[in-house]
Amino acid sequence: MSEIKLACTVAGQVRDICAQHGNQPGELINILHEAQHLQGYLPEEMQRIIATQLGIPVSRVYGVVSFYTFFTMKPKGRYPISVCMGTACYVRGSEPLLEEFKRVLGIEVGETTPDGKFSLDSLRCVGACGLAPVVLIGDKVYGRLQAVDVKKILSSLE
Repeated sequence: MSEIKLACTVAGQVRDICAQHGNQPGELINILHEAQHLQGYLPEEMQRIIATQLGIPVSRVYGVVSFYTFFTMKPKGRYPISVCMGTACYVRGSEPLLEEFKRVLGIEVGETTPDGKFSLDSLRCVGACGLAPVVLIGDKVYGRLQAVDVKKILSSLE
């Protein structure tokens, strides 16, 4: 079980999000997106609140959260970095790019730097194949990257 406790205001906001969607189980994905936006991730307690509000089992909420890669149950860094490993990006060099991010940041995929500044993930396709290889940092798309670009990009965020 999780030891994290949501602030009362966040718990209230989650309930409000559910209510805005009519507490309808069919709105689960939309609710999860909005709830994740509150803190950047979906901790267990938040999932339990959503399940209760929608009148569905927690296992159903967890199943959706764990299935879709755009949901996360771990806190992300202030700058979440996602390296596309889809076919076009992979063929054009996303693997060495990912390795360079790991080396420079000193973390593995799925981890966050100790200072909470960066988190690193990989994903299957961004849908920007013409810009391959592609990296998302937050909502910003960086295209046609090479490993030599990593330090410059990271220093621009500091």
